[in-house]
Amino acid sequence: MGQKDDELVIMIIRRHWFNILQQLFLVFLMIFFLFGSLIYLPTLFPILSTSSAQSLFIFLENSFALVIWIIFFLIWIDYYFDVWIITTHRVVNINQKGLFVRTVSELEFNKIQDVTTEVMGVIGTFLNFGDVFIQTAGEKERFVFRQVPNPYAIKDLIMNLEEKEEQVDASKKAHDEARALKDVLQNRPL
Repeated sequence: MGQKDDELVIMIIRRHWFNILQQLFLVFLMIFFLFGSLIYLPTLFPILSTSSAQSLFIFLENSFALVIWIIFFLIWIDYYFDVWIITTHRVVNINQKGLFVRTVSELEFNKIQDVTTEVMGVIGTFLNFGDVFIQTAGEKERFVFRQVPNPYAIKDLIMNLEEKEEQVDASKKAHDEARALKDVLQNRPL
């Protein structure tokens, strides 16, 4: 990302906790199935109590537990490393896909054309999470913050920073024009 000298990080955003809870629901079901099978299968099938069958059963249960752990780890990595960073000059989108694919995009405030917020459903409304879309004129047309908490506050923050950046650019432009006019007037013969 390379933070600039006069740049400050204002906000680091991750997806809402409900999003990871939705993804982990399958993992919780698998854990419930694992413990249920450990408790009830030996009572339903007494053959699993013999030494050879018991060794195979324990091996399969451990393999299933390992698969559950890997799925949990992948979901957590995807959740934790998907980050949006809002600074005083730009928005940085870090998108993690799996273990080895990461995409980093950045967008300066002067390229923002529109910011839209979308909150869908009863749960999103009550828990205050949704999507924030940033429309640009650049190479990547749309930045998307997926399932983030407080989407309206994030939209307002980005819009305020974009307006502030426009004012700073206008001030710099006016200052440069005044300096150029002063140089022209000073070099002009009387």
